[in-house]
Amino acid sequence: MTSVQGTAVDITTEDGVADAYLAHPDDGLPHPGVLLYQDAFGLRPHLRAMADRLASAGYAVLVPNLFYRHGRSPVFDLPEFIDPEARPEIFQQIGPVMGALTPELSVRDAGAYLGWLADSPLVADGPVAITGYCMGARVALLTAGSHPDRVAAAAGFHGGRLATDQPDSPHLVAGNITAELYFGHADEDSSMPPEQQRLLAETLTAAGVRHRCEVYPGSHHGYTQADTAAYDEKGAERHWAALLDLLARTF
Repeated sequence: MTSVQGTAVDITTEDGVADAYLAHPDDGLPHPGVLLYQDAFGLRPHLRAMADRLASAGYAVLVPNLFYRHGRSPVFDLPEFIDPEARPEIFQQIGPVMGALTPELSVRDAGAYLGWLADSPLVADGPVAITGYCMGARVALLTAGSHPDRVAAAAGFHGGRLATDQPDSPHLVAGNITAELYFGHADEDSSMPPEQQRLLAETLTAAGVRHRCEVYPGSHHGYTQADTAAYDEKGAERHWAALLDLLARTF
């Protein structure tokens, strides 16, 4: 593993300025770009640590604050250890902000994030990879479908509502995707039940998308997030192995 440098950066979008975190190997050289999309709790120390871990494997990792329209991070006043059952008011704050980030806005912002990576001297030329968590898995899927020329691979972990009966369901972009996809579903996740898992896989297969969908036994929604009550170490380490394997095949 190489030493890593992390810096705060600002990204100009069509609707304002998104603050973000960039982690990259501390050698001054360009490295393959990875766009890391947050879960609902947003850009915080744990996500920066995840970006650092990815960067230590040889990648330039950008973590944008997807909720920038509501303020710079931290957007919410979160405890060091997040347990929504003990603090139900957390989701009362987060819910409306999540709902305001529509698929249309997500796709528009993705263009700005991908453009920033393309312009950075710390990022190697060519398409990038994406990894997304919880709501970030939806944004990753939407980004792969809306910017196929810029996305070579995308992974989503404990994503919810990826394949619904709504007209803007993320799985409906499958026909545009050229990237290889990986999904690590939480076993016990009411937001991504077996019928949605099947619909996602069937839709990707029908569209000819290279993909792998796996269920992580005993894992709950949020299993990769070590600063939350949903964390599962076994599931989290399996996620790292799957993600690094995908990136190794991509770059």
